[in-house]
Amino acid sequence: MPSLKRVLLVDDDEMLRSSLAEQFADSGGYEPIEAATYAEGYKKALDGLYEFMVLDVGLPDGDGRKLCLALREHGVTCPIIILTASDSDVDTIAGLKSGANDYITKPFRFAVLMARIEAHLRSHGSSEEAIYRIGPYTFRPSAKVLTEGQKRIRLTEKETNILKFLQRAGHTVSREVLLHEVWGYNPAVSTHTLETHIYRLRQKIERDPARAQLLVTESGGYRLNQ
Repeated sequence: MPSLKRVLLVDDDEMLRSSLAEQFADSGGYEPIEAATYAEGYKKALDGLYEFMVLDVGLPDGDGRKLCLALREHGVTCPIIILTASDSDVDTIAGLKSGANDYITKPFRFAVLMARIEAHLRSHGSSEEAIYRIGPYTFRPSAKVLTEGQKRIRLTEKETNILKFLQRAGHTVSREVLLHEVWGYNPAVSTHTLETHIYRLRQKIERDPARAQLLVTESGGYRLNQ
């Protein structure tokens, strides 16, 4: 099974935070991480990579907008949504200037929040800033590199695109679909070409390429364990 994508929820309203955590977990593929204060949120935010973050403005020990700004200055690039009880233009502008991707006024429907998050995830996934976690590695598609501590694994453009597509899919992708997504409609390219690239990728990223744990073969295709 692919690993869950972590999401950070920072809000001192325990009922709302727990409700959001439950709904994200139930929506599939997400592991909610909760924090009730600015300090706790900041600490947890820097503890690894997140798919996205949801920050409340009114935290007991600070302002969620300042937390967002601090995280951006620390290099956090994932989408950040700010929640607020105020719908004034001044607050909205302040939220967006802090580096947030969106600003949502309470109360709101979870479906609307999820739709906005998904839109920002699509945009972020195609941006130069996207950073992902793949097993022990940090994956930076724009740099075509995987890092693990001081270790750097350089990737070709095709290898990068294979990992990027499988990472965003989050499930088993057939050879035909992966071939089309990476090489496009090219009659000169066969599944053997894809299999060769998969073999070379495994030589680079797997501890034991003969027993793949990250880039695994499934019935009819490939899946990336993240």
